[in-house]
Amino acid sequence: MTVTPETIAAVDAAITSRRSIRAYLPTPVPRETVAEILSVASRAPSGTNTQPWKVHVLAGEARQRLSARIRAVYDDAEQRQQHTEEYAYYPTEWRPPYIDRRRKVGWDLYGLLGIGKADKVRMHAQHGRNYDFFDAPVGLIFTIDRVMQQGSWLDYGMFLENIMVAARARGLDTCPQAAFTQFHRVISEELALTPDEMVVCGMALGHADPAAVENSLVTEREPVEGFAHFHGF
Repeated sequence: MTVTPETIAAVDAAITSRRSIRAYLPTPVPRETVAEILSVASRAPSGTNTQPWKVHVLAGEARQRLSARIRAVYDDAEQRQQHTEEYAYYPTEWRPPYIDRRRKVGWDLYGLLGIGKADKVRMHAQHGRNYDFFDAPVGLIFTIDRVMQQGSWLDYGMFLENIMVAARARGLDTCPQAAFTQFHRVISEELALTPDEMVVCGMALGHADPAAVENSLVTEREPVEGFAHFHGF
């Protein structure tokens, strides 16, 4: 690969313009485009080339059917309590600075949407939009073989990032969604997953709705000096 200012700018733009988009236009995304994105993303590194990722791509009636089944459970408090995550995505004990960042992004989003701290009904409805893939035309469900260990999950994260960056390079947007893990039993049944498949997360894919106020949210990032320690320079 020949490195030029143009190639550097293009790669940097695809990375830095990535955001979690929570409202999409109904514009379809061709199957060929999704397949192309996944093919590019599959170049992600993995220990001894294990390639631990499996992807279920949903559109049209298939996406709507899964969303409807999850929403039916999510909107029923008694049923919802019977569904728990298979793995701990978040820590059981929150501490600064992580809890502060988590709270800020949550209240920044709700502030844009005009949802107050006491408005539990609207909070529930907004969180429920996860299960509609925020109306994106394409929904992705990612699974991993249960035999794989922590290193493969690190590899998986690089694969997911590649998808999001490759999507940006094609003018598309995404939102990675850990929210789906709570309803892994519903997903497993609807998608006929094998017993060895464990749900990692979901992801919305499509064209961002420029008129949606929630899409104006840009999260803050810690400066390099805040997280990097340089030795020997």
